[in-house]
Amino acid sequence: MLAFIQTGGFFMWPLMACSILTLAIIIERFWTLRRAGVAPKGLLSDVMARLRDDRMTIEYIRSMQAKTGLASIFAAGLLNSKHGRGAMKESIQEAASHVIHELERFMNTLGTIAAISPLLGLLGTVVGMIKVFSVLMESGAGNTALLAGGISEALLTTAAGLGVAIPALIFHRFFSRRIDELVVTMEQQSTKLIDSLHGDRDKLGVAQ
Repeated sequence: MLAFIQTGGFFMWPLMACSILTLAIIIERFWTLRRAGVAPKGLLSDVMARLRDDRMTIEYIRSMQAKTGLASIFAAGLLNSKHGRGAMKESIQEAASHVIHELERFMNTLGTIAAISPLLGLLGTVVGMIKVFSVLMESGAGNTALLAGGISEALLTTAAGLGVAIPALIFHRFFSRRIDELVVTMEQQSTKLIDSLHGDRDKLGVAQ
């Protein structure tokens, strides 16, 4: 691996750093964006059951407030539910904006890596080709060792740049889609909670 990097020249090092960072972000996002951690299926049912049975306590709300995702959104809404629908909805929206911000963490970094990695590879290719033409100008086509070194540097950096960019782009799209799905789920369940307490619709009977 070290020989591969050394053959590719200077630009292999930033590409190597990008690949490590990409892998770290992918692992972290897979863990963070789990549905069970962000929007557990049974959470709304549990909250509604506690409300129906008059078992909703401030301790339970505080415990939800300490969690992430939908639980913290519900906690914000429940703490302000006595002030009316408007206040409850506003507090839920404010809490949701913080949750969405956390869900989108590192997504810009992943997108940036997907964009700059091919450019770094292309820059390495240009530098490698400059070396090739410099050898041709100085010693002609007879110095095959130096020519091969320049060509290898050009090809390796291009391949490395694409090798980093393609997975980064794929997972950026994948995680963006998952975030969208989680946001829609949280919006739907938050609306059900608001409607059950202050709504214009019928009270929620069975929660998903």
